[in-house]
Amino acid sequence: MREAEAAAETAAAIAAAVMAREPVGGIRIVGVDGPSGSGKSTLAARLAPRLRAPIVEIDDFVSWDSFAGWWPRFDEQVLTPLLAGRDAVFQARDWSDWYGSSLGEWKTVRWSPTVIFEGVTCTRRETAGRLSYAVWVEAPADLRLSRGLARDKAFPGADGLWRRWMAEEEAFFAADGTRDRADTVVS
Repeated sequence: MREAEAAAETAAAIAAAVMAREPVGGIRIVGVDGPSGSGKSTLAARLAPRLRAPIVEIDDFVSWDSFAGWWPRFDEQVLTPLLAGRDAVFQARDWSDWYGSSLGEWKTVRWSPTVIFEGVTCTRRETAGRLSYAVWVEAPADLRLSRGLARDKAFPGADGLWRRWMAEEEAFFAADGTRDRADTVVS
């Protein structure tokens, strides 16, 4: 029970900090970033009702074969329109093949005074000055790997994909300085 209370307190404190920030371009965009399996989705889900904010999931953009190359499409279809006061209209990844190799349905996230971006590299260097608040979520690598493999156990080659992905994350985050720009770090 204490863990759930601590998580609720963390979400409440972050929500209060977000609302104390000035909007950027008329909107408060909150990025919840960190390595895969660290708890980003859980934290974003706790923040969303407190902020009355929709969540844009980076899993709609990233794929096993494109760790970081999806950014231009995200910037064009999501970040730039929201900052201009427009809805985000984007084509989501089709995960029916488990690799996310192709694009699927179109989605719309309506403009809102606050929007949450949740997922790996969503607070990358290109977002500096464009987000109102950045959260970095971290957990030990062995825990993150076990969470990922538990989720993806039915898929062949999951262990190798997860290990490669984690190495890509580590290299990207180190070069980008993502954690260092975070307004809050949650362990």
